[in-house]
Amino acid sequence: MRVTQSMLSNNMLRNLSSSYNKMSELQNQINSGKKITRPSDDPIVAVKGMSYRTDLNKVEQFERNITQANSWLDSSDDALGQVGDALNRVKELVVQAANDTNTADDRQKIKLEIDQIRKQIQDVANTKVADKFIFSGTKTQTSLFKNGEINDDLVDNSTTPPSLITATSSEVNIEVFDGIQLDVNSSKAANLFKNVDELMATVSDALNESDSEKISNLLGGLAEGEDDTISELQNKVLEARADVGARQNRIEMMENRLATHEINVTKQLSENEDVDYAKAITEMVTYQSIHQASLSVGANIIQQTLVDFIR
Repeated sequence: MRVTQSMLSNNMLRNLSSSYNKMSELQNQINSGKKITRPSDDPIVAVKGMSYRTDLNKVEQFERNITQANSWLDSSDDALGQVGDALNRVKELVVQAANDTNTADDRQKIKLEIDQIRKQIQDVANTKVADKFIFSGTKTQTSLFKNGEINDDLVDNSTTPPSLITATSSEVNIEVFDGIQLDVNSSKAANLFKNVDELMATVSDALNESDSEKISNLLGGLAEGEDDTISELQNKVLEARADVGARQNRIEMMENRLATHEINVTKQLSENEDVDYAKAITEMVTYQSIHQASLSVGANIIQQTLVDFIR
């Protein structure tokens, strides 16, 4: 096959152009720190990168959800703690009022404090987080108590005695991981607040009647089927706080799991996209040397004038 001067020139220009393209690609990698600058550079790397970024965006959203869940659970725990402290004070007052040395006037004074504690517990039952009532089930825009009366639509009014084990209304769930949702609103506490309020009303009535036997019965030892006593309600408040505490512990475990997942996905994203600087710089230097050699050889092959060619 006859090799002409134009063939030599075209081959040299094509090889030089290819060398320039490779050096441009390596320069872009070094400047950006990424293996690709557009999807067409490597579609597989681009698709994997999109998947990893989606996972990281999910992690960010789950972390925001966990922050919200912590707000609900922390507020629930604080509210139930206040109810427990209030019941402790109520028990002290009832023990004091049960003493027969108290006169009717003395019990009326105790009743005044009991009534104020009742109002305080009602206020606690209407605790809000981000303008949402946390003890009202899914009806987060409706308060549990209004004008001193409980909203019966938010509690279990069936014939079965209310229990903290069975939820009294739909739960407010927040997704904290893929496919994992956690109840954060303590809807089970609605019946507890109802029972506490009924007890407070009973205590107030007993003090108003100045009936020492009835007042004493409120402390404990009532026959089965009658209203909860102070001691029983104190135990139920502790059970409710234990339930909240268990969910707080699970939230903490989910936070650790998310942190580990984020580290793993970030590492995979880096391995998929980030350029190996040492390798890229070495290749860049190599291609520069090859390019310089090509220019030097090409200058000897291509004859610039007819005289040079004849000579």
